[in-house]
Amino acid sequence: MTFAPRTWVVGEVVSAALMNQELRDQFNSFFGAWSSYTPTWTASTTNPVLGNGTIVGRYIKVGRMVFGHINLIMGSTTTYGSGSYNWTLPVASANAGANFIGTCQFLGTDRWPGTAVLAGNATTVSAFFNITNANTRVDFMNATRPETIASGHQVRITFFYEAAS
Repeated sequence: MTFAPRTWVVGEVVSAALMNQELRDQFNSFFGAWSSYTPTWTASTTNPVLGNGTIVGRYIKVGRMVFGHINLIMGSTTTYGSGSYNWTLPVASANAGANFIGTCQFLGTDRWPGTAVLAGNATTVSAFFNITNANTRVDFMNATRPETIASGHQVRITFFYEAAS
């Protein structure tokens, strides 16, 4: 992971080890492997239960920028709870006075494009989809929006944001 650069002192002898740490290692971290994490899927009223479904998250942090992805696949024993859905982020977002936006998709009977939104100082991301095919205003994803969820359906969320630290 990248970190704050060293403050050099006048007259300091620069060694190969310092150069490697400050330049090579920092540069290489920009192209490093993504880290895995397990997002928690919650709802505003009653939490869903993953059952035999799967949820995976991946992210990379470059400086304070976080790039991430969540993939949720519903299983035959998944229950969907009630209320608006949220998923935990790998690290909290900065309190930047702005919302951060990403993309999401729901793959059910149809494929639905959506918007992923997380607020400043947030620990979760939300998915927003059209209310119906005819009503293209957006609202939080829930057990019936954008369509009634069933086994085998997927939610994919991709996001980037400034981390709190």
